[in-house]
Amino acid sequence: MTDRMDQPGRPSPVPEPSAPEPSGVDLARVALRAAKEQARARGAAAQQKKQARRGGLRSGARADGRDPLPLGAAINRLITERGWETPAAVGGVMGRWPQMVGPEVAQHCEPQRYDEDARVLTVRCDSTAWATQLRLLAPQLVARLNADLGQGTVKMIKVLGPGGPPRRYGPLRSPGSTGPGDTYG
Repeated sequence: MTDRMDQPGRPSPVPEPSAPEPSGVDLARVALRAAKEQARARGAAAQQKKQARRGGLRSGARADGRDPLPLGAAINRLITERGWETPAAVGGVMGRWPQMVGPEVAQHCEPQRYDEDARVLTVRCDSTAWATQLRLLAPQLVARLNADLGQGTVKMIKVLGPGGPPRRYGPLRSPGSTGPGDTYG
């Protein structure tokens, strides 16, 4: 049995049913769906704006700025954010001073301060002989510090001699006397 539609060239005598006219309820459902989609789109856009103002995601499975950090990571982040990389590195060198210069030099010479603007490391020695020795070693020490900290971090080492004991004024002192020399004691 052959259907009339299978034969080419012959029109089908049965008219196809046309789509029924949508009723008021159907039109209301379509309008409601469109309104819901528009509201979702507006809500998503407002949520994106709010997250952008807050700096990104605020909760959920993804990492954000409020997540707890290990102490070392938190300190490193703080140092980087504040621009304290060079002073922190120099402070680390001051803590490792005996390893940098050797135990004998470290016993007689101690780093006092670092001037970040002038890039000068100030070192105080306990005698003039050690101050002279450190002045002779200063170029090699600057090269070693710059290799460890980064080129140009330390331009110069300022070597200070001993401070000496404080001046004492009293009946047994002659006026204007400077007191004992730098190797007192």
